[in-house]
Amino acid sequence: MQVIENAIGGKRVRSASTRLAAVFDPATGEKTADLPLSTLSEIDAAVANAKAAFPAWAATPPMKRARILFRFKELLDKHAADLARAISREHGKVHDDALGEVARGIDCVDFACGIPHLLKGEFSRNVGPSIDSHSDRQPLGVVAGITPFNFPAMVPMWMYPLAIACGNTFVLKPSERDPSAPMLAWDLLMEAGLPEGVLNIVHGDKEAVDALLDHPDVKAVSFVGSTAIAEYVYRRGSQAGKRVQALGGAKNHMVILPDADMEQAADALMGAGFGSAGERCMAISVAVPVGDETADRLVQILKPRIEALRIGPATDPEAQMGPLVTKAHRDKVAAYIDKGVEEGAELVVDGRGFSLQGYENGYFLGGTLFDRVTPDMTIHREEIFGPVLSVARTRTYEDAVALIHGHEYANGTAIFTRDGDAARDFADRIEVGMVGINVPIPVPVAYHSFGGWKRSLFGDHAIYGPEGVHFYTRLKTVTTRWPAGIKRGAEFTFPSLK
Repeated sequence: MQVIENAIGGKRVRSASTRLAAVFDPATGEKTADLPLSTLSEIDAAVANAKAAFPAWAATPPMKRARILFRFKELLDKHAADLARAISREHGKVHDDALGEVARGIDCVDFACGIPHLLKGEFSRNVGPSIDSHSDRQPLGVVAGITPFNFPAMVPMWMYPLAIACGNTFVLKPSERDPSAPMLAWDLLMEAGLPEGVLNIVHGDKEAVDALLDHPDVKAVSFVGSTAIAEYVYRRGSQAGKRVQALGGAKNHMVILPDADMEQAADALMGAGFGSAGERCMAISVAVPVGDETADRLVQILKPRIEALRIGPATDPEAQMGPLVTKAHRDKVAAYIDKGVEEGAELVVDGRGFSLQGYENGYFLGGTLFDRVTPDMTIHREEIFGPVLSVARTRTYEDAVALIHGHEYANGTAIFTRDGDAARDFADRIEVGMVGINVPIPVPVAYHSFGGWKRSLFGDHAIYGPEGVHFYTRLKTVTTRWPAGIKRGAEFTFPSLK
């Protein structure tokens, strides 16, 4: 049986922990590896190695840091299929979806390669008589990342490539459910020439999370996960004096106006609702058609498409959707379907009875469609994180906007329409962090930044892109005057240009 190792100080190290978590193949239900949950001393060792590596790495010219990342990017391109297979084997998402995840992670490495330009400060000459001023962005020190199961390669790449490009050193705590892809990426980064101790990986559970949040040598923490844990991470990390960005849950709505291309809207909902079995924080889980005629047409188109979803293991090249990540999560999503029926939603397509011959022990669930979902229902209020699409009918466009504004989450949203006025009004007024116009999953490209509003983000900075540079650095401003420009005599008044 494979045992997943840590990566500390430039070496793979087997944990001495006797606490073990099992890693499973979601398609078969078979255990594939043991994952030791790191001891506190091992977490201390990872932080200590990162701290020891920081001075030399921070002093390394940004261009040299970028050259290592360029080599890392080349190796990622070369081994993308290997990474995708590792993701599919432990997460369950189909191979093409896993390849797409790797590609979006590589985009973030691409952005980080531009760090010599991104770290350029500002300069002003003669802000006073013979006085110049310039600003600089400097690294924080040791920073940490805590990442979720749904994107085991991409979300870590939202964090550590940019963090280390900025001159920080990094400790990553990946999800216990699919730890192999981050380890493979670490191997490639070491092959690219990253110095020992700059990136360390420790596996663990809440004990490891708390240790990183409390550790006095960790200066900042990035987190992606559920809202309850994001708020916990933000509060505990902030109380310990750390800079924290904590991205939480979502309930993403897609408004469909009567003038929309209904076939195109249905295509968008299929991919956005059922891709990766709905285990995406940017999945569309609520369709909001305006008017009963629009809703009737939409449900009529969606029903046969959901019933025809090809569901299978990642090894099936024809599969459109794979299993859920664990049996416990599959059962939790099925319980949400039970709750929707109990609370009076109209169950149009029921995925609970799905079974795949030869994979009866896998964590599969069929696509599910509810109609006539109301804001008070549990399946609308809570993030399901599974292949369940709800249709919440509204009478007017204003009702649709009010429905979205009434929700506690504000991560992503979309509108499908041919009306430019409606699209612009929606983009301007909607109180959501990421907006798509005829785009169902509006995940920003790597040179913009990702982040929701309200209870979908805790902290002042969104993740990756320009916001990521600001999060992983701090501003220093220097004012300079040389002796030749200094007047004799002490100045007792506050300096000004009068």
